[in-house]
Amino acid sequence: MNIKLDNITFKYDDEAILKDFNLEIKSNSIVALIGHNGSGKSTIAKLIVGLLAPQKGSIYLDNELLDDESIKHLRNKLGIIFQNPDNQFVGVTVKDDVAFGLENRCLERDEIIARIDKYLKLVGMQDYIDASPEELSGGQKQRVAIAGALATECELLILDESTSMLDPLGTKEVGETIKKIREEDNKTIIIITHDLEEALIADRIIVLNKGKIVLDGAKEEVFKREDILTKCGLKTLDSISILNEVKNLNYPNKEKVEEALWELTFKK
Repeated sequence: MNIKLDNITFKYDDEAILKDFNLEIKSNSIVALIGHNGSGKSTIAKLIVGLLAPQKGSIYLDNELLDDESIKHLRNKLGIIFQNPDNQFVGVTVKDDVAFGLENRCLERDEIIARIDKYLKLVGMQDYIDASPEELSGGQKQRVAIAGALATECELLILDESTSMLDPLGTKEVGETIKKIREEDNKTIIIITHDLEEALIADRIIVLNKGKIVLDGAKEEVFKREDILTKCGLKTLDSISILNEVKNLNYPNKEKVEEALWELTFKK
């Protein structure tokens, strides 16, 4: 699914979060929107899925205008995962949770069972099919939520700070799941985060500050701009900080060490 935000303005009360904002995202790409709290990244996600409506401008999904008439059928193509895994688990068991969205679409029972099996395997949760939410960790719950979104065969998956409430293990589990999705199931994926480590999964990184795009490009280029990232309140990757330190030193095989650090950073 390709996405276009054309000259968008959105305000909460009298405060403009986005003003004359433009953004295009190509189909089947993985894009990370990163920025500090209040930068506008979650507002963009809610605008794209129709949870908010802009005061000015237009949003196009696959070249179709998102409006009151199109929202219902376009929303069937969208999946969004929020911060708190507990707030997204609606079933008594893992199987029930994944089935929930499918039953609402009135699919045949055999098709529902097939999709539950397929997508729980994809996210590595097939062994927990009859487990209740109380038996699952935060990372496992998020993986079930992702399976539920994928089972609807959505074309766009948005992860809105989906690891911000998870421990390091849960964060790693979700990251590995996203990598697996990109390998096995072509989709447009938007990762919204303030964590640069999580953004490494993306092909393209967009840095937001006060509702404006201040950096936009491949991760190898964006992460070189430590000055801008720091001004935006974002913590630089440890490996980039080390790389910047060693650049000021004289030692044998300096170029090889710097090259190895770059490879280590972006081998995600």
